[in-house]
Amino acid sequence: MKISLSEVILHANTQHHKTTKMSKILLLGSGELGKEFTIAAQRIGQTVIAVDSYENAPAMQVAHGFEVINMLDGDALDAIVAKHQPDFIVPEIEAIRTERFYDYEKQGITVVPSAKAANFTMNRKAIRDLAAKELGLRTANYRYATTAEELEKAVAIVGMPSVVKPLMSSSGKGQSTIKTESDIEKAWNYAVEGSRGDVVEVIVEAFVNFHSEITLLTVTQNNNPTLFCAPIGHRQERGDYQESWQPARVSDKDLLEAQDMARKVTEALGGAGLFGVEFFLTNEGVYFSELSPRPHDTGMVTLANTQNFNEFELHLRAILSLPIFEITLEKNGASAVILASENSNHPTFAGIEKVASLPKTDFRLFGKPTSRPYRRMGVVLTNDSLETPIETIVERAKEAAALVVVNPTSVMA
Repeated sequence: MKISLSEVILHANTQHHKTTKMSKILLLGSGELGKEFTIAAQRIGQTVIAVDSYENAPAMQVAHGFEVINMLDGDALDAIVAKHQPDFIVPEIEAIRTERFYDYEKQGITVVPSAKAANFTMNRKAIRDLAAKELGLRTANYRYATTAEELEKAVAIVGMPSVVKPLMSSSGKGQSTIKTESDIEKAWNYAVEGSRGDVVEVIVEAFVNFHSEITLLTVTQNNNPTLFCAPIGHRQERGDYQESWQPARVSDKDLLEAQDMARKVTEALGGAGLFGVEFFLTNEGVYFSELSPRPHDTGMVTLANTQNFNEFELHLRAILSLPIFEITLEKNGASAVILASENSNHPTFAGIEKVASLPKTDFRLFGKPTSRPYRRMGVVLTNDSLETPIETIVERAKEAAALVVVNPTSVMA
């Protein structure tokens, strides 16, 4: 559904009596995605209180205030909600006592996108069962396991190769592939080690023979149509994205199928905001993979000015019920991650001046106070015209990211 400009103007004219409120946002999780969201909120006069489990997290560096708590401690969470009385609660990570969100909604606080969305998607079990069992979306065959023995039985059902993931994790932590029986115990131990929260349970999925995977950024609005960004392609290692690019090559048939699936699952979850919906593209069609009820790490490519609004601006505008007329693709672009290789305090960066000297290239350093092997410390962004082959732009991003070295200034014990 698309609305005309005249309809937008007419709607705006009927809303002339409304005033834009300067809202207080409680951001739960203060990583690099939260930092960019906070910057977007600051630009239009919103107040952000950034929350995380450690001081000086990226979003705290640009927020109006901050709190350091264990967000799995429900009493601590209740205390800061009572203290700050926010208009909006915006989750950025998985490890939160999300069942408390329903109470906050009853208090008149808007949970983004909704308490149901946050609660369901913070746990892979709830969102997968919603997609596969309730909505009938095409997914990989899957089972759950709470012990290594149950995992062995589940693998026997779904077959090998199969992929194991903790029910609660982020950035690919705890994810591995089982190819032989000897991998099962290692996969269980790795999943438990990488799990967030207090849920010791994994999902094991049959391996999907896909030719590519995409993220479809989906924007749900209050009183306006759901909108889709141009599809984003990405490459993963260790379950974490290494490069992303926009637009991804997707057939019209597959794109329409992905949009239909994304619309169904986001409508079922409710609320307004941006969702990162992941899909596998196969010769047999589109498979639903995962969903995040917030800006997505692969969507950092939108910081390369590929769209009229980046994903963080879209999330914020949808939350504040600011109507979004359309999302337009302005340039082809790519992102490539800058990873650390060592544990350290106060890491520094070499090679940034080389990146800065490149045409149509930019970068972000997240300001994380410590580093560890494979921790994402920054991202390089490249763009070019819509006629430029996307492969060329991705290669430029990879080459630029390779110029940056994360140096430890003091090694952690």
